Amino acid sequence: MTHAWHDVTPGANSPQEFTAVIEIPKGSSVKYELDKETGLLKLDRVLYSAVYYPANYGFIPQTFADDDDPLDVLVLCQEPVAPLTLVRARPIGLMTMIDSGKLDHKVLAVALDDPEYNSYREAGQLPTHHLAMLQRFFLDYKTLEGKAVEVEEFQPAAATLPVIEGALARYSEERRRGFPKSAKPHR
Repeated sequence: MTHAWHDVTPGANSPQEFTAVIEIPKGSSVKYELDKETGLLKLDRVLYSAVYYPANYGFIPQTFADDDDPLDVLVLCQEPVAPLTLVRARPIGLMTMIDSGKLDHKVLAVALDDPEYNSYREAGQLPTHHLAMLQRFFLDYKTLEGKAVEVEEFQPAAATLPVIEGALARYSEERRRGFPKSAKPHR
């Protein structure tokens, strides 16, 4: 069986373009999360707040971020995309959160196969309200769980490149070393 994190490649043009694995469709209030052992998705929780994911949410395969998970990506697309779908994407910005004291980067990307979004090159080209909704979602979605997060302003597309490259390099290093127990794949 294919493991969504370890067996799917980020693509030959990464970090300028990459394959994203979608976990949560746009419009969902269900938080699915990669089960690191099996490569399947598991139900993490139904969101406690009356909010929904404002974009398709997933990760870049073969990356290992500062929060010991694959690097998160929000993929803008007209339609909700089914979980475990592979989407060709291009980064247009970076939003950084502090969640439980750890850096938690969110790459903002566009689906290359969606004509409504594929012409965007920078987050700043999006309507200001769209960016505000994305930030507000991440500020609010854990509030009723009694958890607070900090969310920074969106950075330009160029800021994503070192973050993606670093997560790709960290994945390669951790795979050689055997991963921390919390991220270890079952093989």
